[in-house]
Amino acid sequence: MPQLAGLPLYFENPIGRFYEHPDGYVIIDYNSGPRHFEIFQSFLHHLENLLKRRGWNKMLGDHRRMDPFTEQEHEFVNNQWLQVSHAMQQEMQAAVLVSEEVFVRLPPEFKQQDLREGVLLYHLFTEAGSATTWLRQLN
Repeated sequence: MPQLAGLPLYFENPIGRFYEHPDGYVIIDYNSGPRHFEIFQSFLHHLENLLKRRGWNKMLGDHRRMDPFTEQEHEFVNNQWLQVSHAMQQEMQAAVLVSEEVFVRLPPEFKQQDLREGVLLYHLFTEAGSATTWLRQLN
């Protein structure tokens, strides 16, 4: 994970925490363990508020410790949360850190290209340095 010391902490709850990076993106540091859906929704609403407040559309999400999204969480992200960015006429861009263990099990096309889910453009990484380089090259 990029160096978090000294970065402004915007929000924290049992799901994880958000940091404001001076290069114009949010760092999302997820905790491990099960999540309560209502707390997950609150977490994403705070993320939405930070992105709107700053006028940002980029994120670096550290998913290495988190449990996979549940079907309910996945549906909420795709059918509700991402619709906010669509309404704002912005494409969301995310560098997603996954563990090496997860990465090696993925099909090759998931490892080598940008992926899209609705208005979210994302790329998977195992190293924070590569993830931040990818984010910096985006407009």
